[in-house]
Amino acid sequence: MSRRKGTPPEDVTRGAEARITAEGRDVTPAVGVRGSAGVWERAGEKVALAKESWGDSRWSYLYDKDTQYAGEVDDAAVAAAARKARGGDEVPVPVQGPMIHAAVWTWEVPVYFFVGGLAAGSALVAVACDSVGDHEAAALARKLALGAVIPAPALLIADLGRPARFFNMLRIFKPRSPMSMGSWCLVVFSTTASGAVAADVLGKPRLARAAGGVTAFFGTYLGSYTGALLAATATPLWARSRVLLAPIFVCTATASGAAANRLFQRRGPAREALGTIELVAMSSKLILSALNDRHIGDLSEPLHAHPMHKVSNWAARLSIALRLLRRGGDLPSVLCMVSALTTRLAWVEAGKHSAHDDEAVARMARRP
Repeated sequence: MSRRKGTPPEDVTRGAEARITAEGRDVTPAVGVRGSAGVWERAGEKVALAKESWGDSRWSYLYDKDTQYAGEVDDAAVAAAARKARGGDEVPVPVQGPMIHAAVWTWEVPVYFFVGGLAAGSALVAVACDSVGDHEAAALARKLALGAVIPAPALLIADLGRPARFFNMLRIFKPRSPMSMGSWCLVVFSTTASGAVAADVLGKPRLARAAGGVTAFFGTYLGSYTGALLAATATPLWARSRVLLAPIFVCTATASGAAANRLFQRRGPAREALGTIELVAMSSKLILSALNDRHIGDLSEPLHAHPMHKVSNWAARLSIALRLLRRGGDLPSVLCMVSALTTRLAWVEAGKHSAHDDEAVARMARRP
């Protein structure tokens, strides 16, 4: 098609309109009048959830939750559609691994988890004893918290291989990283625990109680972040237990802290209260473990197959039974500490076996 120089293109198009329309096709250009907007009309029904006059063009459900979309999206329907698109939760083809690398942690890491939990539990016991006026028991608990946390840096350095690697973790402060925050929490906890014990030795009870309160505050993180650290990995057993793993570690940390203080507290009203704390914490640990097993299903097989897991559960059950029967003297407290230690050993070692199960890794990635 040719046109004279300077002729507007829409005029040329209009000139071909009759010939094109005669062939049975309507290709009338929507260019409108020169110098004005084109003429248009809606092609079909209104798009679902769309607002009139482009009222939703400024917002998106991906970037802001203050929209109509947030209240009308059915999460269950979205999850069902995603499963259908994937073809279900089962892996459709044989898995060729290795899919992920297992953790290379040795025994130092679960023992570090244990002493950190013991220190955190003792710090909380100190605050509880101060709150009821038993300052002598509180001073003992503060000393136990410091004594328990002293080996922690050495255990971490032994696992890392070189002291410089531990100090390198303190070069950054990353709130979204459990490892970074755990390293800083360990340093702050150790510092405040040392200050609390020093205040006790120097005869400054108010300062000791204040420092003990700060220690207990950071102890809540020290006793729980290890569970969050495991759950932040791609290991199936740990990742699928992300909701309850940290609470399980908190329960065993509380039980071990109460048990250690009861073993060293040979007299006074605190012994009875500490025994009650052991009972509640160990019972909670068993309940949460059962709920977690039900949640993760067959992914818990490496944990149940590990002998340390069986030792942990039976130690907890026997401790509860003896405490309810008021028998055994200090044996229930010893069993609490055994259960706390073997719990961490079992979770770490079972996680390694879970990482080597390539089919489990693939199945976990296909689940919502």
